Amino acid sequence: MGHHAREMVSARRLASFAARRAFASAPRVPGPGTPPPPGGFKQPPVPESLRGVHRIIAVASGKGGVGKSTTAVNLACATARALNLRVGLLDADVFGPSVPILMNLADAGMPAIDERKRMLPLENYGVKCMSMGFLIPEERAAVWRGPMVMGALGKMVRDTAWAPLDVLFVDMPPGTGDAQISISQQIPLTGAVIVSTPQEIALADVRRGVNMYTKVAAPILGFVENMAHFVDANGEKVYVFGEGGVRRTAAEQGVELLGEVPLDPSIGTSSDAGRPVAVSQPDGIAGKLYEAMARRLIEKTQPFPEPS
Repeated sequence: MGHHAREMVSARRLASFAARRAFASAPRVPGPGTPPPPGGFKQPPVPESLRGVHRIIAVASGKGGVGKSTTAVNLACATARALNLRVGLLDADVFGPSVPILMNLADAGMPAIDERKRMLPLENYGVKCMSMGFLIPEERAAVWRGPMVMGALGKMVRDTAWAPLDVLFVDMPPGTGDAQISISQQIPLTGAVIVSTPQEIALADVRRGVNMYTKVAAPILGFVENMAHFVDANGEKVYVFGEGGVRRTAAEQGVELLGEVPLDPSIGTSSDAGRPVAVSQPDGIAGKLYEAMARRLIEKTQPFPEPS
C-alpha cells in the first residue's frame, strides 16, 4: 500500500472511530429545522476530560471572513503571555482549521498519545492547541457529513488531555446552524465572544448569533469589532466599512463592546507567519488591545464550580 493510500485509510479510520464514539456518548440535539424547546437548551455537564478546565470561552462569528480565528488565537496568546495563565485553544472549525498555521504548528506533526490513550495537545507560545489540522494532511479536505464532523469534534474534546487549564478558548465554526448548536451541547460554555466587522450584512449575523447563544444558555461576554478602521499617513482614522456599527449593535443588545481592532496589515502578516501580534508585537496598538480584552474576559468570568 502506497503512502497516499495509507494516509486515506488512516483518516477514514479516525473519522469512523470518532463518529462511533460520538454516537455512543454525545448528547442528542434536535435535527435540522426543529425549533428549540421553550426556554432554550440547558448547559451540558462538564465531561471528565474537561474537569480541571476552569473556564471555556467560545470565540464565534455569524459569518466567515471577519477575523474570528485571528481573534481567538490572539486572545489565547495574550492570556498566556500577559496574565501568565494556563491556556488551551480548541480549533472547532473542522472544515477550515487555521490554528496550525496561526500558531506556527503546521509542521509539528501528529499529537502524541499518553498512557491513558489521550492525545496530548501541541503547544506554542504557552498555549495548548488541538485542531483537526493536526490529524489529517493539510491538502486533504474533510469531506464529512454531520455525524462524522461531530464525532471528530467529540474526540478532540473527550480524548484530549486538556487539564489543568485556567481557560480554554474554542475557535468556533462560523455561522449559527446545527454545528454550532451541537458543539454548544457537547461543551459547557462559560460564555461566548462574538467577532464582527462594521458592515450591516455582518451585524445582521451578529444578532442571529446573540439569539442562538442565548438559546443554548451561553452568556454573551462581549463583541469585538474587527477591521474597525485604519490610520492614514496623516494619522487620521479612516472607516472603510462604516463607523461604529458594532458599538451601536452592542448598545442595542445590552452587550459589552470589548474592543475595536484596527485594520492593520501587520496583523495579517504576523498571522500568516505564525507569529500572532499578541506575541510578536505585544506593545503595539493591536497587541495592547488583545491584552486588554483578555484581561477583561478573565475579570468578568468565574471558574466552574469544583466537582463534588
